[in-house]
Amino acid sequence: MSRTGRVERVTKETKVLVEIDLDGTGQAEISTGIGFFDHMLNQIARHGGFDLTVRTEGDLEIDAHHTMEDTALALGEAFAQALGDKAGIRRYGDAVVPMDEVLVQAAVDLSGRPYVVHDEPMDLAPYIGPVYPVSMTRHILESFGQTAKITLHVSVLRAARPGTKPDAHHVVEGQFKALARALRTAVEIDPRSRGAVPSTKGVL
Repeated sequence: MSRTGRVERVTKETKVLVEIDLDGTGQAEISTGIGFFDHMLNQIARHGGFDLTVRTEGDLEIDAHHTMEDTALALGEAFAQALGDKAGIRRYGDAVVPMDEVLVQAAVDLSGRPYVVHDEPMDLAPYIGPVYPVSMTRHILESFGQTAKITLHVSVLRAARPGTKPDAHHVVEGQFKALARALRTAVEIDPRSRGAVPSTKGVL
């Protein structure tokens, strides 16, 4: 059975197309106009094992907020669509991922209940590249979690070597890689479940 999702989101601020195949090989075609954000979405595809297409045209002449928010909302919606009734999946996934001096933990529950907890250092550089505000990382995760309807915890366990300032690029990229690996585990088909929905309620 195909586990794919396709969402088009059009507003006065953005035009977004997202296509995802949960059983892909990590191939990605990403274009949002925000180089570092493209790089992070490529991490989701590659380390999640998802085939992912994202095409976003946004009002970057204002700032990057609407473009990243609407892309994350559409990605979450497509992800939920691809999961379908969630029969046979593992449901839970977690990962602890190193990125040089950085260590990040992500845990997900494909619960049907949107809830996001996000912990990262407060002393990160304000921007990565010319247009990626570091403060948007939390909002991207919250927007994705809202429409994907998942419980998501992402925590930066170690941000820098003692006595040094955190590298924002490493801190943020570590979070996206950890998220991808946790999602990869959670969406896997569990052969022991024999196709059952992983909940005592019978639905997720």
